[in-house]
Amino acid sequence: MSMLDRRTLIGTGLALASSPAWAARGDPVVATRNGRIRGTSEGGLHIFRGVRYGQDTAPRRFRAPAPPEPWRDIQRATAFAPSCPQKGQQAATSEDCLFLNIWTPGLEPAARRPVMLYIHGGAYSNGSVVDPLNDGRHLAGRDVVVVTVNHRLNALGYLYLARLDPRFADSGNAGQLDLILALRWVRDNIAAFGGDPGNILVFGQSGGGAKIATMMAMPAAKGLFHRAITMSGQQVTASGPLNASRRTAAYLAKLGVSPDHLDPLLTMPVERLIDGLDVQDPILGGGLYMGPVLDMRWLDRHPFWPDAAPQGNAIPMMLGNTRDETRAFINPDGPLIAGLNWGNLPARIAGELRMDLSPEWIVAQYRAHHPDWSAERIFYAATTAGRSWPGQVIEAEARARADAPTWVYQVDFQSPTQPRRGAPHTMDIALAFGTLDAPGSFTGTGAGARSASAAMMDRFLDFAHRGDPGWNQYRLDRRTTMIFDVESGMADDPRGWERRLFARVPYIQPGS
Repeated sequence: MSMLDRRTLIGTGLALASSPAWAARGDPVVATRNGRIRGTSEGGLHIFRGVRYGQDTAPRRFRAPAPPEPWRDIQRATAFAPSCPQKGQQAATSEDCLFLNIWTPGLEPAARRPVMLYIHGGAYSNGSVVDPLNDGRHLAGRDVVVVTVNHRLNALGYLYLARLDPRFADSGNAGQLDLILALRWVRDNIAAFGGDPGNILVFGQSGGGAKIATMMAMPAAKGLFHRAITMSGQQVTASGPLNASRRTAAYLAKLGVSPDHLDPLLTMPVERLIDGLDVQDPILGGGLYMGPVLDMRWLDRHPFWPDAAPQGNAIPMMLGNTRDETRAFINPDGPLIAGLNWGNLPARIAGELRMDLSPEWIVAQYRAHHPDWSAERIFYAATTAGRSWPGQVIEAEARARADAPTWVYQVDFQSPTQPRRGAPHTMDIALAFGTLDAPGSFTGTGAGARSASAAMMDRFLDFAHRGDPGWNQYRLDRRTTMIFDVESGMADDPRGWERRLFARVPYIQPGS
């Protein structure tokens, strides 16, 4: 298509989108740089679901993504598109998964509303933003534009083949490149949805936060976002290329593919590629880990080692964790908790730690410091502090040493619907989105949950609008932290005793 034709097409689309004929139908139509799309109007918002930001990845397996080809007809953006194929349960999956979703109060380009772009959790292998917990309507109703993004996961997004075949030089970070492509799409198009391309906040929970931390060290992502929030998700170090190659070897062996001849990977049914993930990780044990790789092409340093990547230090950043992270993925009715007593507590903690300290010594320290705590409470406190929390502490303190604008929060709100879950991993998703009644929420819909959610949403929105959530920055002299609970407020160095206990030894990022 010539430049003249393209301008004509876009100009026509803009005219149609604002014409009385379209307004009468109530279906919002927006002209993007690739072509026009039609969304829906719901509850005072304009919503566009399943907006293509990249081409089908099936013909480009293990390669960098490509932007969409232009289209002439108006494309419907009224239903969620498929998520990336994965072992997790999703309603619909396809390698054609590079789609995003937009909630906006209005389409006036002059509005220049802050943009809040969310990246889902599920480590680097599972998950999707079609989860009802990630619905953007409550945030968008507060005068921001909300964008949620799907991208390639697991082997499709992070299988490191670069050392085996130069055709796949981008393979170890293809999922990250998808996100960078999505951010470029937002930069180029979001004004037509009432958003400000110069004020994009990225936020993500668990693996989503880790992907954000990684992008803060990726030169290709520079300038594409202006604020960041990581929610129980950190990436201190990426996977080293040799360890990533060991995982690739295990995966190829499972599939019966020779490392000297990778062509079968390009035509193999995607279901087989996903089945191949069911192999023991040669480094960690358990399921095969996939994640960003220090490939010296797209990622040439670790995000937070030996310090905070300088590229990210000018970006205001908020980091948060929940108080009882491991209560989400270590079942209180499962075998690790059943029959738990003082005699077996150290052995059961040992396998859940990511810090090389004597579990017997850890238990003794907790019992001395908290003589009224039960064995179960110590189990969850120690596994959270020695597994899920250290990455956030390391990142926050690295930024504080660099005098980078940094804020820290902690979610203490206790689940009223599942009391033994406490304040578990994923608790902050429903609180931040206001989706308290969504399936999978631990919050319930009572007055306490509404209070904690209102406080969290207010602070996130303040951060989106002004780049400052309204509490004291994190400094090493005080370590001020916002506690989100039924009554929220600041505290200096909460859980400081536990932080100091585990700071005695290095933390090694799982998977690196």
